[in-house]
Amino acid sequence: MALTVREQLKYWGIAAAVFLFLLWWLGGVILPFLLGGGIAYLLDPVADRLERLGLSRVMATTVITIVGLLLFVVLALAVVPTLISQAAGLIESAPKMASNLQKFLTERFPDLVDEGSVVRKSLAGVGQTIQSRGGELLNGVLSSVSGIVNVLVLFVVVPVVAFYLLLDWDKMVARIDSHIPREHVVTVRQIASDIDRTLAAFVRGQGTVCLILGIYYAGALMLVGLPFGLVVGAIAGALTFIPYVGALVGGGLAIGLALFQFWGDWLWIVLVAVIFQAGQLIEGNVLTPKLVGSSIGLHPVWLIFALSAFGALFGFVGLLVAVPVAAALGVIIRYALGKYRHSQLYRGNDPDDSTVVRQDSF
Repeated sequence: MALTVREQLKYWGIAAAVFLFLLWWLGGVILPFLLGGGIAYLLDPVADRLERLGLSRVMATTVITIVGLLLFVVLALAVVPTLISQAAGLIESAPKMASNLQKFLTERFPDLVDEGSVVRKSLAGVGQTIQSRGGELLNGVLSSVSGIVNVLVLFVVVPVVAFYLLLDWDKMVARIDSHIPREHVVTVRQIASDIDRTLAAFVRGQGTVCLILGIYYAGALMLVGLPFGLVVGAIAGALTFIPYVGALVGGGLAIGLALFQFWGDWLWIVLVAVIFQAGQLIEGNVLTPKLVGSSIGLHPVWLIFALSAFGALFGFVGLLVAVPVAAALGVIIRYALGKYRHSQLYRGNDPDDSTVVRQDSF
């Protein structure tokens, strides 16, 4: 006999509660497995393509692993030390930049920053605040990374987990599918397909966009001689997953640095602004339409809320699962709203109601 809706909700609610409890209880223990699973999910389409080219699954997984490890070594030796060095240098330079800004305002607007004014006091303290807080943040991040992601996890556990999950990915999906309740198998498959499509568009597509733009911004800013160009490009690329935020934050930071570096030489300042304007044009007209698509069904506000909530509740592990959970909840809510709009509760007694079901974005 089929279970009632109330009984089904009860069991699914228990499953969700167990998942959240395990996420909170295990914490950092499951971190390498989440990282390995995320890497396997990202690389599964590459493995499938290599299989279509004639390689076995084992060979395809081996090739991907070797290339990935080589790229990681190159990044660890060439990019990461420079990135950390520039980030530390940017934090250390904050007091000097604030002092230069105060000097500029004093020369141009003496009444605005006279002795004892709020603006003068704010500028005097902002540099020291950035230096102290930024240093604490950088040290905290580095210590947290060294504490959570130790050498063993970084070089052994995560690659091994990713290798085996990638090797058996299709088998695991088939095994999970075989355990879906037969009464709901069509519905669950459809929802899972929508979740996968949303995640693929966001994580794979938007992640690729962030990587390309980060490399472009960092390379272009370093070519024009902007100090800390690598870290500014990394920040802009990392924040690109939120529409306009990456360009606004990265562009504002880059133009601010350019004003201090190239003051009086307006051509270089304009060139820095053009770099970010060109990045926005490339993203909006080429990268996002080709790699992400016109709509992924994951609203930026919903994404920010999920990152904030899961980050506050579960720490770094929560940040890792925030996007998949947000995508899953968004798809489920859209499915529930679609059912509601076709129900008697919404349509009332009018059987000919032709209300168009609009797909909300979550």
